[in-house]
Amino acid sequence: MTDADLPEVPSTWSVTAGIVVIGDEILSGRTKDTNVGHIAEYLTGIGIETREVRIVPDVTSMIVEAVDTLRARYTYVFTTGGIGPTHDDITADAIATAFGVGIEIDQRAVELIRQRKPDLELTAARLRMARIPHGAELIENPVSGAPGFQIGNVIVMAGVPRIMQGMLAGVGPRLRTGPRILSETVVAHLPEGRIAEPLSEIARAFADVSIGSYPHFDGENYMTQVVVRSRDADRVAAAKAAVEEAVAKLEQTS
Repeated sequence: MTDADLPEVPSTWSVTAGIVVIGDEILSGRTKDTNVGHIAEYLTGIGIETREVRIVPDVTSMIVEAVDTLRARYTYVFTTGGIGPTHDDITADAIATAFGVGIEIDQRAVELIRQRKPDLELTAARLRMARIPHGAELIENPVSGAPGFQIGNVIVMAGVPRIMQGMLAGVGPRLRTGPRILSETVVAHLPEGRIAEPLSEIARAFADVSIGSYPHFDGENYMTQVVVRSRDADRVAAAKAAVEEAVAKLEQTS
């Protein structure tokens, strides 16, 4: 896959990503997702901006719809979940459907499983984890052997956090990346409502900078973290200075 194969995106967004989390267990609340936060943090660190997350059940049509929508919208799509050995692990089939290609047991994947666990009996269930859509590149699984895969701009990974993290670390170096998003945090020992008006004025003055406020109550006192984000270090520094000045004035009058 070359850069020419990837969808065009607005230059102001640089390199972008969507995430599709797949699994009934996530939607039921039985399993608490931790993969989204890890993926987003990893991508931010290498200069890829996460723009959207979807959570869908183990339903082929819904997986296909989510993947098709996001792969046309963003540079990359990362999926987690549904590539295990059981009957409800249908992600690989859904991705093959989305791309209109066939799927079968891939001997490269079989060999990776054998290398990791030479004594493992390759039952029909376990061989399901070696079913790869035609034309996909494999993503190594350093934990249990059964690989993920990439087809087009869609990167398909396991749902088990430790395995997913290993796959992501393996595929990351081959991704196209952009300028990193820089961030600075200002802590205001004030409730969010007290700083809302000056923050709005600062946000208008720095329209090219993302300024977010995040309130916190520790049981006794209110505080607010103000996070300033941009790819331009000078603009981050200037916006941070404006926030610090406004916060200092308000804290003096509290």
